This record gives sequence, structure tokens and C-alpha cells, in this order.
Amino acid sequence: MSTHLEAEENISGTQRRNATLSFRELIERLESQSAPPTLEQLNAWLAQAEISREDLSSYIGFKEGNYWRHRVCRNRFVEMLVLCWRPGHKTPIHDHNGSHGAVKVSEGVLWETIFTYDQDQGLGYRSVRECQAGEITGADVPDIHQLGNPEVSGQDLITIHIYAPPLGVLNTYKVGSSVIDLYTPDDSELLA
Repeated sequence: MSTHLEAEENISGTQRRNATLSFRELIERLESQSAPPTLEQLNAWLAQAEISREDLSSYIGFKEGNYWRHRVCRNRFVEMLVLCWRPGHKTPIHDHNGSHGAVKVSEGVLWETIFTYDQDQGLGYRSVRECQAGEITGADVPDIHQLGNPEVSGQDLITIHIYAPPLGVLNTYKVGSSVIDLYTPDDSELLA
């Protein structure tokens, strides 16, 4: 009998892990955190989340010079942003300086370039990947990457980002250089 109950609990646990989350439920889950969630948790939550364009409507807005960051929620342990990119917009090459993050493509095509860093040799190219709508990518500590909407995409890009702990000052890099600069994302234009 206990085997049957254990099996039921395992099935029930699996169903809970595979259950979908609404956008509101995802926000509530993030806001209820009492410690920074793991990268695995962030990836799983984004995979479970069914987020429509209507859900994101108050966080969608574009500008011409660069991608635009729109804050959905933030506390001491985690933050969620929606980024809106025109073709050709990209981040600096960066790491998250102690935070890890997961990104889900809502609309468009995301290019992610991953780099390696050696103190003597500087920054070097490691790999590139393309993420379509619905796909998730993530950056652990100390991953170095660059995200962007390729010029050749011909379409806007909307991505959902969750960081734990919230982003602060980022380290930025240049290919072939061993110099590490600091970059503080501009929150002055954040729509919240």
C-alpha cells in the first residue's frame, strides 16, 4: 500500500513540476522568494510559464538606439524584466557579476554568443546559438555572453529575463582584450 501511495505522490509531484504557470502565477512565485532561486529553478519556471503577448502588453515598448528594459517585478532575491529589441540591437559582452539568469524568447529570434576569458589572452569566442520563440537560455556564474536581435532578422524581438539575485553592476569585455570594464544598466528609463 505504501508503494502505491509513493507512486501517487511521485506522479502528483511530476504533474506539479510539469504544470503550467500563468504570467501572474510566475510573478507571484518570484515575489514570494525568501532566497535567490537556482538557475535550474528559473529555467523550470520559464519552461512552465505560458505567457501571451497580452500578458506582456504593458511591458512592451521599443526605442531606436538600443534595446529597452521593462521591469515586471523585483525584490532582494530575484527580478524579472521584459526586453524589447529592434533588429541590430545587442547587449555589451558581459557577465552578470554574481547573478545567474534565464531568458525566454517570447517573439522573434535571439542570438547568443558565448565567450571564454583568460587573464593573459583576454576574451575569446566559444560558441553561438540561435533561440526561437518559446526557447530558453541561461547564464550561470561566471558565464560571459552577448545577446542580441540579429540585423538580418527583419523583426522585433521580445524576451523575458529572470535574474537571481537582481542585477547590479556588470563586468563588460572586449574581444582580444584582457581589460574588464564595469557597466551599470540604465534603470532611469525602466517602465515598472
